[in-house]
Amino acid sequence: MSNPDRIIRLNTVLDRTGLSRSTIYRKIAEGTFPAQLRISIHGAGWRESDVNRWVENPVGWQLEREER
Repeated sequence: MSNPDRIIRLNTVLDRTGLSRSTIYRKIAEGTFPAQLRISIHGAGWRESDVNRWVENPVGWQLEREER
């Protein structure tokens, strides 16, 4: 049974990864962490599946789809 991909917010990402906020944004800029998705004018989140893949293999994580 497959679950739809949820959008998770920053606090959940911080809890799951153990990284600081500044480290997450630095890694996004470096291309070594999944980028956020814009979900509203002032809101953003991450695909839960992307964060889970990163947690499973942070060193080998690669962007599977082009994010813009």
